[in-house]
Amino acid sequence: MRYIRYAILAVIAICLVTVAMANREPVTLNLLPVGLADLIGYPADLNTLTMPLFVDIFGGIIAGLFLGFVWEWLREHKHRAEAVTQRREKDRLVREVARMKTDKAKGGDDVLAMLESDPAR
Repeated sequence: MRYIRYAILAVIAICLVTVAMANREPVTLNLLPVGLADLIGYPADLNTLTMPLFVDIFGGIIAGLFLGFVWEWLREHKHRAEAVTQRREKDRLVREVARMKTDKAKGGDDVLAMLESDPAR
């Protein structure tokens, strides 16, 4: 199974390197549309970035993955909160059962109390 994972990672790495090598030409990325940048007085040298195309492609992929992970983490908040609530309730009930066993054992036989509190049972 480990070799299959390594093979898949190697194929993905080869594909990414191939895309990067095929898209090395520099491109100009405008952060704002030129008309909007002129209208608000945004400096032209800060508005444009020149970089290889593969950097732009991989940056978009990484940004999309990051946004997807954050979105999913926020979406699952209710499930994590419910799990915490149920764990606390379970711990409270375990403590209550243990307390009830010790209270019951105080008025009875010591041998029976030891048998009831035996964790192996």
